[in-house]
Amino acid sequence: MSVAWAATAPESGRFCAVERCSDMPELTDRFGELRSRGGGYLEVRLPDAEFPLLALGFQGDRAVLHLFDADDTVFLLAGDGTAAADTVLDVPVMDDLAAFSGDVILAVDRAWDLVCRFVATGAPGRLGEWHGV
Repeated sequence: MSVAWAATAPESGRFCAVERCSDMPELTDRFGELRSRGGGYLEVRLPDAEFPLLALGFQGDRAVLHLFDADDTVFLLAGDGTAAADTVLDVPVMDDLAAFSGDVILAVDRAWDLVCRFVATGAPGRLGEWHGV
């Protein structure tokens, strides 16, 4: 299965916006590299459509998922209870750190599983409860 993606470059730690089209194992390898370095950011979409686009930012074992749709609307996936609602976590978003509350924080393994499900189905609505930003 093909996927279009852009991600943090492990060498520089900077987001490389140049999109790649590859099979899922190549994206999985990049995610693994970033995970071994402690965090990163990636954007994923199906190669035949510009939207929806899913973005994963993570730091350590916690992550946040964004959904961008064709209407220029941004959504955050509801958290999985990994963090208390009053927790604040800084995660990479492109080249910056952004603060998110615990109600949108996911375990990084769960977030990666959801990215994989999105690539397999192309249906972000099936991943959970999305909240407009």
